[in-house]
Amino acid sequence: MLSPEQVRQYHTYGFTVCNGFLPEGEVDRFREEIDGICAGNTLASHDSTLMEMEPAQTPEGTRVRRIYQPCHHFPEFGRLSHSDRLLDCVEQLLGPDLLIQYSKINMKPADVGSVVEWHQDLSYYPLTNRDSLAVLFYLDDASQSNGCLKIIPGRHTGPLLSHTRDGLFQGRVTEPVDGSGAVPVEGGAGTAIFMHCMAPHASAPNTSSHQRRTLILSYRAADAFRIYDGENTATSEVFVRLVRGRHRSVARFTMDEFPIPTYPGKFVSLYDLQDKSRQSEVQQESVG
Repeated sequence: MLSPEQVRQYHTYGFTVCNGFLPEGEVDRFREEIDGICAGNTLASHDSTLMEMEPAQTPEGTRVRRIYQPCHHFPEFGRLSHSDRLLDCVEQLLGPDLLIQYSKINMKPADVGSVVEWHQDLSYYPLTNRDSLAVLFYLDDASQSNGCLKIIPGRHTGPLLSHTRDGLFQGRVTEPVDGSGAVPVEGGAGTAIFMHCMAPHASAPNTSSHQRRTLILSYRAADAFRIYDGENTATSEVFVRLVRGRHRSVARFTMDEFPIPTYPGKFVSLYDLQDKSRQSEVQQESVG
């Protein structure tokens, strides 16, 4: 369970940190599972429905950037996603009726782990209310040198920052961001971070010789319904399931309006969308 102070931190700052949430033995099992999933995959030959490779490597390179939906595909991760010790904490923040939305593992390989630019999660999956969060589990010691999470505290209560350019969703904040008050969330392996869906966050590239793997599980209240935003809606809702309480048949609305993303084309992940956004920006600047 979260302490009253941790619950207060979440609502005040948009996140709270639980050091040692995962015991060492469980972290070791997750690492072993990841090693098995990644074994034998290269940039030239890998299962693109299950993982995404780091692009900055040779065709024989084995560095994986992301594993998709581990809680759906692998029981070891699935057990954590519906465990009482985790859901008890999520219930304290979102209420008794809970859906899991998605899961993923961001890998951040040594020396090359990709940047993640400022964004707010809810911009990707508009809901009828803001009762949604991500739980990030560090599976390696995380520091600023290997690209730990950065969050702007307290900004989750405001309106959504702009994530569009020329009317198209970019997957990253496109207005100036004051990151002077951003907090780097460093922590040892086993640390859990409960982060509000509207908290602006980012992470730097991994410039160290130590990898930084993070398991991410996203939950929402059962009365937070997905707002239709095109074919991406059906694709992303495939993995949504009830993990506690009961399904709700009435949507709860807490916002008068919310931007619906219009995508510039197909993309496979946040990384891919942000990469394409940066490339497009550079091309526009060169033409201008």
